[in-house]
Amino acid sequence: MSKVRDTRVPQVTGGGALLRRPVAIVTALVLSGEAVGIFAVNAVLATVAENQNMSLAGMDPKAMSTGTWVMGGIFAVLLVGCGLIALLAGVRDRSPGRFGRIALIGCAVVHGVLGAVTVGLVGWAAFACVMLVLALLVFTLLSYGPEGRAEDRVRDEAAPAAA
Repeated sequence: MSKVRDTRVPQVTGGGALLRRPVAIVTALVLSGEAVGIFAVNAVLATVAENQNMSLAGMDPKAMSTGTWVMGGIFAVLLVGCGLIALLAGVRDRSPGRFGRIALIGCAVVHGVLGAVTVGLVGWAAFACVMLVLALLVFTLLSYGPEGRAEDRVRDEAAPAAA
């Protein structure tokens, strides 16, 4: 019978601790930039709809213009809010709370659907940009996973037996 020594090797779970702060901060900056872009695109659409006196199925052009302004503002506020959640997670190096995680998951889902629509309507370059934002969101969510107890994060496991 061979006697194998019982050596304990600490194993840290939830890797990516070195990158999670910078990625969360970059995610916040990208979402804030996206908010500015979305608001600018909606501002141009609202101005064009109002100046051209366009209507859709008999709808008042002023209502279309106002709706586009409101939609752009709401999207921008939501993106800035998600960016703020990611920024706070990166600066504090702590997982966002329940509301923050739900907001970031919702933002990731919207980017996934937007990517599927974008590839067909705009092209592969725009799809790659949307998927980059989605990847940043998913990495931020996964790297700041649900916080467990300290004993759960560093586990002692027996090393594999030498043959």
